[in-house]
Amino acid sequence: MFPTPSRIDAAGRFDWLSATLLLGAVLLCYYLVPLLSLLVSQSPAAVLGRLSSPAVVSAATTSLLASTASAAVATVFGLPLAYWLARADGRPATLVTAVVVLPLVLPPVVSGMVLLTVVGPGTFLGDLGESVGVPLTRSLAGVVLAQTFVASPFVVVTAKSAFEGVDRSLEHASRSLGKSRLSTVRRVTLPLAWPGVVAGITLAFARSMGEFGATIMLAYYPRTMPVQIWVSFSTLGLENAFPVAVVLLGVAVATLVALNALGTNPLE
Repeated sequence: MFPTPSRIDAAGRFDWLSATLLLGAVLLCYYLVPLLSLLVSQSPAAVLGRLSSPAVVSAATTSLLASTASAAVATVFGLPLAYWLARADGRPATLVTAVVVLPLVLPPVVSGMVLLTVVGPGTFLGDLGESVGVPLTRSLAGVVLAQTFVASPFVVVTAKSAFEGVDRSLEHASRSLGKSRLSTVRRVTLPLAWPGVVAGITLAFARSMGEFGATIMLAYYPRTMPVQIWVSFSTLGLENAFPVAVVLLGVAVATLVALNALGTNPLE
């Protein structure tokens, strides 16, 4: 059996493992206590009552559809970029990485303002979208654009780290056997990096579900769950916003559990 950690080891030195556990427990409580407080502050009847509200049902549907689309777009375009960054060297790779990380450090409202200068009314892309019947603001497309901008970096950054953790000698061995680079990535690199890739997709989906600032700038309608929570709070007060927040929490936890379960299954 392993010895139980103690604050003072046999040599009389302070056990930093126990200290890190205590410090980490403080932060963990800081995460859990507000969530538990939110759950116990609302009766099941109040939450179920809001579940049947057309506004909540519409917001939940919009959030799920838009977050799924945003995560899919981030995956399709983010994984190739993540692989290139993981295998590239030099200043260009550093510059591209900085551009990828930039949306993570921008305030979400500023991200929305930036997007409005590109796809908003009166811009070339905005007018083009309107002319073909696909408005890029005040629409589901606008929600997806806003969420993709702020959430896709999670796919790129996390998948990049996962690809960097794959032994390149395995790729070289595959190439030496006559496999193409694409076949090598699909059959060797991606399966080995799959847990990290799924983690990035999960983070992007979760970030999309909770996105508010850029979304409200680009597409106040159709309302997502965070926007609906803000409307309920600003018009009806905090007590009326709580049940909607509980619904969002439940949807987010359920989808994260499902996505993490997928991460345990290797690719064929």
